[in-house]
Parts: sequence; C-alpha cells; structure tokens
Amino acid sequence: MIRKLLIANRGEIACRIMRTARELGITTVAVHSDADAKALHVRQADEAVHIGPSPATESYLVGEKIIAAAKQTGAEAIHPGYGFLSENAAFARAVIDAGLIWVGPKPESIEAMGLKDAAKKLMRAAGVPVTPGYEGEDQSVERLKKEADAIGYPVLIKAVAGGGGKGMRKVDAAEDFEAALQSCRREAAASFGNTQVLLEKWINSPRHIEVQVFGDSHGNVVHLFERDCSLQRRHQKVIEEAPAPGMDEATRAEICVAAVRAARAVDYEGAGTIEFIADASEGLRADRIFFMEMNTRLQVEHPVTEEITGVDLVEWQLRVASGEPLPLQQEDLAITGWAMEARLYAEDPVSGFLPSTGDLDLLELPDHVLRVETGVKQGDAVSPFYDPMIAKLVARGDDREEAMLSLATGLFALRVWPVRTNAAFLLACLNDPAFRDGTMTTGLIADRGDELTTVEEAGPNEWKVAALALFAPFFSAAEEPGAGPWAAAAGFRLNAPEHPQITVQHHGEARRVNLEECIDATGFAARVEEGALAWRNAQPFLFTLPRFDGGHASAHDGDILAPMPGKVIAVDVAQGDTVDAGQRLMVLEAMKMEHALTAPFAGTVEELSVTVGSQVQVEALLAVVERHAD
Repeated sequence: MIRKLLIANRGEIACRIMRTARELGITTVAVHSDADAKALHVRQADEAVHIGPSPATESYLVGEKIIAAAKQTGAEAIHPGYGFLSENAAFARAVIDAGLIWVGPKPESIEAMGLKDAAKKLMRAAGVPVTPGYEGEDQSVERLKKEADAIGYPVLIKAVAGGGGKGMRKVDAAEDFEAALQSCRREAAASFGNTQVLLEKWINSPRHIEVQVFGDSHGNVVHLFERDCSLQRRHQKVIEEAPAPGMDEATRAEICVAAVRAARAVDYEGAGTIEFIADASEGLRADRIFFMEMNTRLQVEHPVTEEITGVDLVEWQLRVASGEPLPLQQEDLAITGWAMEARLYAEDPVSGFLPSTGDLDLLELPDHVLRVETGVKQGDAVSPFYDPMIAKLVARGDDREEAMLSLATGLFALRVWPVRTNAAFLLACLNDPAFRDGTMTTGLIADRGDELTTVEEAGPNEWKVAALALFAPFFSAAEEPGAGPWAAAAGFRLNAPEHPQITVQHHGEARRVNLEECIDATGFAARVEEGALAWRNAQPFLFTLPRFDGGHASAHDGDILAPMPGKVIAVDVAQGDTVDAGQRLMVLEAMKMEHALTAPFAGTVEELSVTVGSQVQVEALLAVVERHAD
C-alpha cells in the first residue's frame, strides 16, 4: 500500500481524498497557491507545499512544480483528483517517468479517450453503440455541410477536444450551418487550441446517463451501475442521482456491459466514467442509448455511486494504484437504495448566475441530514481564482422519493451569508414536476427560463422571526443581573399601544411588527453583523433596524449597488454628469468575468462612491443617479 500521497488538487476533492487516505494510514501532502495558503485542504493535510501564485496556470496547472513537491516531501504517489491535470496524459507520463505512482489510468488510455472523434471510432470498433454522425479527417466546410445534410437536421457540431459545452452548437437548418461552424471553431481554438469538430445527430428528449467503471492491473474490469446526470445548466451538471429513474434491469444490463466493453478496449485501470446520451422520447431503451465520451478520472458525482454500492471509490483507486486487484468482482456488487447529489455553488441565479465571492461569515452545512463534501468552513472565503463550489450535498434514501425529501430537507437547513448561493434554485429544480416524476431531459432548465430562478418575496412569517432575532438581545439583557428596570422597557414610549411594537426594515420597506404576534412564527433566523436573516424556501432575506443616521431610510430607485463582490476596473462617468437610460456607468470584475453597470433611467450622477481599482462587497453603494423630471 502507498505510504505517502501527494494530492495535486484543492478544495473539496482534496479533502475527500485525504479522508480516505487517513483511514488507510496514508500520510498526505497538500499543494497550494498563494490564495489557498490557509485553505481547509492545507489545514487537513499532514504536510503542505506552496507551488506558486494564485492563478491556476501558475500553480495547480504546472506539472513540474507538483512533481518537485512530491520529490521534496518524499511522497510515493500523486493523486490528481478531478479537473486541473487529472486527464493530462503528458503529466501522467511525467509522474511515472519521475519514479512516482500515478493514481489514475495509463497515459495511453487517457490519450485514447482524449479526443472525441478518435474515441468514437474506437468505441464503434469495440461494439459500443455510438450516436450516428461524422468523425472524418476531411474538415472542409463543404464536406462537413454535406455530412450534416446526410445526417439530417437538427445536427450537433462538437469540438473534438475539451468539454463543458465549449465548442458545441446545435444547428436547426442547413442555412445556419456555416455560421454555427465558424462560431464553434473560434470557441474551440480559444479554449483548446484545436479547431477540429465532429458531427452528431441531435437527440430528441436527451437524457445523460453515465456508467461508473473500474479496472485493475490484473485484467479485471467491473461496472458499478449507472448515474443520471440529465439535470444540467449550459452542459454543467446540477443534480445527479443513482440509479437512473425509469431504467429497467434489461436496459441496465446492456448499457453497463457496453461500458465494460469500452473500458476493456483501452486497457483501462482505475476509476473512469463512460458517458452515454439517451433518446428518452419513448423512455429508456437500450437501442436508443449512445456513447458520448469517457472521463478518465474520478467524477465530481462519484459519491452517489458510493452511496448505493457501499464502495469507497477513492480506496479502490489507492489499492489499484498500489498493485492490488479489485476488492470485489461483478457478482459481489449490487444496488441498494437511492442517492442524489446537488452541487452548491457560490453564485447568484437571480443575477444570471454571476459568481459570488468573499468571506463566508455564516456557513452552516446540513451534515446532520446529508453527506457533505466541502473544502471550506465558516470564516473561510470563496476565492475568485477557482471554481466557486462550496459543497456537494449528498442525500440517501430507500427509494427516490425518500432521497429527494432528504435533499430538500438539507437545502432548507442550509445557512450561508453574505455569499450568495444557488440553494433556492436547487430546491426549485427538485420541486419541478418533470424532475419529480423522473422524466427530465438535459434541456429542462433552459426550457423553464426564469421560472426556476424567481425569488419569492419575504412573507409575514419571515418578518416575524427576523423581528424576534433583531430584538432578542434587548429582552435577554433585561434578564441579566444588574440590567436595571429600563432594559425591560426596550421600545417603550408614552402613549404606546398595549402590545409592544417594533420597526423592522427589509430592502427599504419598513414595517411595524407586533412582538406578541411573533410567538406563532415558525422558522429560523440568524443574527449577522448587518442585521438578521430569515429564510424562505432556501432563500435568505436580510432584515435590519431602521436607520436614523440621516442617510437614506429606504433604497433609492437610482442607487447603483454592486451585484457581487469584486473590483471596479472602469468608471465611465463623473459626479454631476448627465446620463441616458442604459448608459454604462462602470464595470465590475469578479471570477474573471466583467459586469457592466448601467443607468436605470435618464438622469444626473448625484453621487459616485468608487474609483478604478476599488474593491467592493455585494450590495455596496457605488453611485446614485437622480432621475430627470418628466
């Protein structure tokens, strides 16, 4: 067994790998950039090595630095996690050439599955069902258009390199093909440095079904059944589950056998995933499920497979990398229960899923009801340099309904502030009728439009629990020894009504709340520096005491507030300038994205609170535009 392991990754996956390594008695080494110097994965490791500046291109993606760190610390093996260098065949080969153990598949297997066109040809030869299409060497516009016409529209253009939906275009008609092809090639060149594409028949009612496979160096290959990852937003998975709803035993047997055949075709060792696309217009049928690609690494969603099989996939990875055979054979594996995983991100669905970075002043994850995989704790920060995942929330039940209920319960119990999250969006997805009955397709979120991101207003219950939270310190102070009689009279005034009333403010609206009526309120509120938070369907609402400092008592309709924490990189106006409706005022940068802030109406810039280079927090007042009189 490996004795000392370096983990060439960060965040929740590094913490996840460390947990299993500790259980096996393996010493762990973390690597970190400047931004991650105090990160949770660094704190949990036995040793840590600094490998460079915050940008991943100068640290986590520099293979030479990672190998040097392993040599420096005496680590015997390197686990790549997922993302970063996990599917980089050259890095895998460099690790092996350095005399270290690579916890992953052979470099040749990574290369064989690295390009989608070559992989599809290989799979077709191995007898794995492949989507009808074209993967030829002739990449001329004329040949590609001819092949698209033969396949029949709609057709999908897909870059042969990379993933994540980049370099991918659906074309509905022949006259749109050439423009879509050029757009696809430009994006593929920028993202992957490879303009080659393949064509696929567009699948109606698509479901994303994938099979977990595992091989060892002794010739054994098994599958650990399927996962359904159909709920996606812009080709990024949102909620995953295992097994797949609507999958009968005969179809499961065929797709899983095909996945093992695919793994054997590339002499696969370690954990991998064979991804299929299913035409579910008539339910899941084996003759309408086609190979898409293979992920030659551990997947983000691997916990749902672990939950239904009772297998620790990271332990299997470490054992196989150490030369051991698979702990179980195919006949020893079975499905028990149901599992679902939701990806909790630091992003604001209401603002177009803009990333939300900053300090996690409040972070209470529902580990009392769910399995929680995270790389942060309360007091840590979401960095603008990396993927903004806060945690993976994994629910388990005896059946699908129980797993869904458990996941919903966990989302209701979640507490995060001031960073925005997609928790309410996840809950809305769970409550969608198509998801609830298991007939969702990969287009569900796009088809629903704004329906899944609409935020309900705070209701009377939220006003009441927030009021109690805001004023509880005053009343509790009255019970303290020596507090005196006046502490008990918080809010007292002459000619006051018989029942004590207090004023609470939310988004500029102020209400008088009768405290005695708050007794029937249900729910949870939390005190934070800014005031009190109350939750409704996983969405937090901030309530404050009214302001008596001479400032605005309510939100000005011309207030320009920061939609996310970030840096002001451009200011286009000066105080006193006249602006038109929609005119750009400034640009805010966060998570390498730029967000233009514009004037809500024609008016005058009465106040300008920032300059180029200013670092601002979410909802900070940046400027005030005074509306012109009609």
